[in-house]
Amino acid sequence: MRKLLWVLVLVGVVMLGTAAWAFDPIPAQELKIGFVYVGPVGDGGWSYAHDQGRQAIEKEFPGIKTMYAESVPEGSDSVRVMESFVRNGAKLIFATSFGYMDQVQEVAKKHPDVIFMHCSGYKMMDNAGDYFGRMYQARYLSGMVAGSMTKSNIIGFPAAHPIPEVIRMINAFTLGVRKMNPQAVVKVVWLYSWFDPAKEKEATKALIDAGADVIGMHADSGATAQAAEEAGVYVIGYNNDMSRFAPTKCLTSSVWDWNVIYKDIVQKVIDGTWKPENIWWGMKTGIVKLTPYSKDVQEEVKSQVAAEQEKIFNDQWDVFTGSIKDQSGKVVVPEGQRMSDKDLLSFSWFVEGVEGEIPKSN
Repeated sequence: MRKLLWVLVLVGVVMLGTAAWAFDPIPAQELKIGFVYVGPVGDGGWSYAHDQGRQAIEKEFPGIKTMYAESVPEGSDSVRVMESFVRNGAKLIFATSFGYMDQVQEVAKKHPDVIFMHCSGYKMMDNAGDYFGRMYQARYLSGMVAGSMTKSNIIGFPAAHPIPEVIRMINAFTLGVRKMNPQAVVKVVWLYSWFDPAKEKEATKALIDAGADVIGMHADSGATAQAAEEAGVYVIGYNNDMSRFAPTKCLTSSVWDWNVIYKDIVQKVIDGTWKPENIWWGMKTGIVKLTPYSKDVQEEVKSQVAAEQEKIFNDQWDVFTGSIKDQSGKVVVPEGQRMSDKDLLSFSWFVEGVEGEIPKSN
């Protein structure tokens, strides 16, 4: 009897959830969309890339109206911005930074008739889903390029915040580095900021002073690339093509093409087929990619990267497939075993080859 009751409860929950997921189609001419950006649209990186996606929506779907707010701090300010979008008629809101997660949940609960999509998070509701791309795949490939170019065996990496997303990117990059050069290390300096050009530049200079002759990055501006160019040091860009900031020293960049995923979500809203889901598309969809290589990257390296990319595209292999060791040399992922998405989304340790610490949360 108890088992039957549990079955009935679960069926009821599923039916309730299914009903709650039903949103009527919204014609493009009636659809208003709001975007919340953590940085300025002119940052040359993260927010700039998202805004390119917003502009692509307007071109793809004539009649749609979009609005955006830039440099919105993670916290209560984002609630105010999202509430303002709702008052102005938004029926779809994209919150484009991890730190907006709890605020999205708060506002979505108050407005069940509005659809919310949160970038890089993991919490969902009947009217709130998540979206991201497997950037770690492109990071791994760009790490291969970095590992092939270092002479000092020291690669610097200014990194925004010690959260699973950034830790995952550093680890993937390092695995790529050591695929090509097992002696190389990746030195990490935490910025504790997504967008702080002055701090990014100083951290880059400090890493170069510490012997780094190639620089990676996980920050939102072009300051890291600029500092590398000024110092005559190679750099691997992120978010957007950083060769605009380092025309002679940018080897390649791991970039986002957000219009790929934005067009898909908007089409579902228009069709009335949207439902809450955690979208995490891989590199073969085009959501993440590498920019063209600089002339300094050798053809042999390009061929090796292409071979690894083909394995990823064909789902023959993925970046976090064992054997993988942590910083202490302990095997954490056994040979042939692939880390689950759950483990990837909660990364809290560095792989072998990373020099730096992950601060313990209070």
